[in-house]
Amino acid sequence: MKSKVPARNKQGMRTGFTTGACTAAAAKAAARLAVTRQVASDIETTLPNGQKVTFPLEKCERDGALARCSVIKDAGDDPDCTHGAELIAEVELKEASGIEICGGSGVATVTKLGLGLDVGTPAVNPVPRRNITEMVMDEIAGTRFGGARITIHVPGGEDMAKKTINARLGLHGGISILGTSGIVRPYSTAAFKASVVQSIDVARTRGHPALVLTTGGKSEAYAMRLHPAIDEEAFIQMGDFVGVAVKHSARRGVGKLHIVGMMGKLSKMADGKMQTHAAGSQVNMELLADLAARSGASPPLCDEIRQAATARRVLELCSEAGITGITTAICRNVVEATTRHAGGGVDISVYLVDFSGNLLGHYPPDDHFTQEAL
Repeated sequence: MKSKVPARNKQGMRTGFTTGACTAAAAKAAARLAVTRQVASDIETTLPNGQKVTFPLEKCERDGALARCSVIKDAGDDPDCTHGAELIAEVELKEASGIEICGGSGVATVTKLGLGLDVGTPAVNPVPRRNITEMVMDEIAGTRFGGARITIHVPGGEDMAKKTINARLGLHGGISILGTSGIVRPYSTAAFKASVVQSIDVARTRGHPALVLTTGGKSEAYAMRLHPAIDEEAFIQMGDFVGVAVKHSARRGVGKLHIVGMMGKLSKMADGKMQTHAAGSQVNMELLADLAARSGASPPLCDEIRQAATARRVLELCSEAGITGITTAICRNVVEATTRHAGGGVDISVYLVDFSGNLLGHYPPDDHFTQEAL
């Protein structure tokens, strides 16, 4: 019987945990069970953001040399299709060094490039993969074991995946194990929108003439490196609420807006989408193919772009072909789309960075912002 998780409040702001955080906790518990042979009811784990959290265990059992533990995912008030899912980790310890992470039932397999994962591997993103590895290594440190084979299962994962765009991305057979901080924050609530508006109000009340809008913590960190002279108070994490942020900024008389983001989100904004959550918007590959063509891409390359699984893959294809102008073209489209949405009256600049914070494109052109700026 699955542990009960609180029902989602559509207007609430209760945070939850990512599939990656839950899986790492289950793997840590299974590794401890394999080492100590002592059944436990809960496990304290460390999230990718450094926070320590104790998860109740749904399963904690041994089958010979194999230890199996599971955690029920609580996604908080986010409308997540994996809310209530059971994340199972099976751990087999080995004396040889190295951690092997395998995908079991309900975990997707990668079949297309562009996700930052190798084709044929389980869809366990880099941050969760590292978190899982670290949690298991913590448990076997000082023992005779040097590594482990970890197999992840998600009962019902294939059905959950039907509510996502995984198939279009080339992820087949289940869900992905995701999460960069370990925490899920609700996106489609009045409360989150209100927090964006409130942040803008505070910045304006404090007299900041220019604001920097970002889609999350990672892009904000890169934006702060791009704009070191701007006070931290003027940086606003707008999440997916682009339209709310730019319109309210204009309403409050903000003279200058800097928007900093990565390829996926900016590609959606370039298409005029002012709400960029994956559940409500998709990347327009036809638009990206058109922008690539204008930047000098060949017809065959444009055809590849139309068939690409992600905006990130488009960036890889263009980079391989030496088509660098597409990033600036995307930024220009974002400037035009957000300016229209704001109703004019605000000067907007857009910066596209990669996952390491490298500046790949910006518009309008400004010689101050070069690769050396980061």
